Amino acid sequence: MAANPRHYWTAGEFLAFEAESEFKHELIDGEVYDMSCGTGEHSQIAANIIRTLGNLLETSSCRVNTSDMMLKVRDDRYLYPDVSVVCGQPEYEDDSRLALVNPILVVEVTSPSSAEADRGTKRESYMQLPSVQAYLVIDQHRIYAELNERAAVGWRMQVFASVDDVITLENLNVQLPLALIFRGVTFYGDRN
Repeated sequence: MAANPRHYWTAGEFLAFEAESEFKHELIDGEVYDMSCGTGEHSQIAANIIRTLGNLLETSSCRVNTSDMMLKVRDDRYLYPDVSVVCGQPEYEDDSRLALVNPILVVEVTSPSSAEADRGTKRESYMQLPSVQAYLVIDQHRIYAELNERAAVGWRMQVFASVDDVITLENLNVQLPLALIFRGVTFYGDRN
């Protein structure tokens, strides 16, 4: 007996499905994946980033989005980052306003199941968006962050691994202290 061929979802099929779904999913290369739930540490770090960036950008034209805002990376790739920032007028794929297309900053907080994708395929995907100027990856199990910033030619990466480090987000004209990102987070051993 022959195996059933895989169904590769079109953007239209995926968006219609997602609009009606009770749960969130991502579309990666035409395949739909369930979104996993996060830990307390993951949630605290994401909340800290949202609160801190929101406060820092309060008087600017930028706004901070939670993980409920989906990004369209390309026709066969729709992702839900943990945090995104858009400056100026947000632009969406269509009138449904489900998928943002012009973020300037994207942030992912890693989990054991997502770390490889966050530093691999998702990193590559976000960097393909012309509007994205910075991609920040935060580790939930240790004080560690990787900032990828668009440079004159290509991208440059900086690593931050001390609670005293401060991440400068040049395109947003703000400084994000790791002490605030990890405020209230308790680490429970090495889980990586």
